[in-house]
Amino acid sequence: MPLRSLLLCIVVFVLAPATVAQKGRTLHTRTKKAESISELEKLRKQYIDTTKQYKASLEKLLPLYQNSLRKAEERRTKSKELFSQGLISKTELEQSEEAVTLAQAKVAEVQQQTVNANTQIAQTLVEIEGEKQLARLGPVPRGGFVRTTSFIRYNGAAPWVLAQAGKIEVWFQSKFGRPLPIAVFGQGAIHNQWRLDHHNAMDISLNPDGVEGQSLIDYLRANGIPFSAFRTAIPSVATGPHIHVGLPSHRY
Repeated sequence: MPLRSLLLCIVVFVLAPATVAQKGRTLHTRTKKAESISELEKLRKQYIDTTKQYKASLEKLLPLYQNSLRKAEERRTKSKELFSQGLISKTELEQSEEAVTLAQAKVAEVQQQTVNANTQIAQTLVEIEGEKQLARLGPVPRGGFVRTTSFIRYNGAAPWVLAQAGKIEVWFQSKFGRPLPIAVFGQGAIHNQWRLDHHNAMDISLNPDGVEGQSLIDYLRANGIPFSAFRTAIPSVATGPHIHVGLPSHRY
């Protein structure tokens, strides 16, 4: 056998296993990545379905509570008439007023739970979509700032812990005269559902392009606090522009 052919055979014999091994590792990586994406999509669908069912139950419950409120208000009106005529005691009148207050609280609670369900699912879906886009851009260095058409990301230059949230709340209250609109503080139910680590973060219900959102972003950057500001929604899925204060949520 010519020397050149012999050397070629040796090279093929030596490199072939390495090439196969490399292809195997690449295939394994791609498979694991595909499985991770598939699992995330499955969890997303499960949460959306569960949330829709929860909202549907709230929508059924709300008319019942509203009807109870209407009846309590009618009884209160009647009690006022009877009290003015001296036919019932003040205690009985107060009981009818307390019944109205209790019924109002139940209606308000159901309405707030509906808002919270909408807000949490929207904001988390938007965050996940934003992190996908950020992953394509590559890692952001400490103190780095990235702005795209859909999100803004600042990788804070200073250490951050959720216990620092108080100073942000104080600043916002003094500047705008209202409480900081915190939607989720720390780990929420949706983060547990999707196995996302949100323990050291909070979500603020502010549009990054609004006056308050812009001011908050400027404050966070000036103080070296990391954040991700999501500017757009996911069509047909979520309408959750907001500001995530803290490092991005990673899966655990």
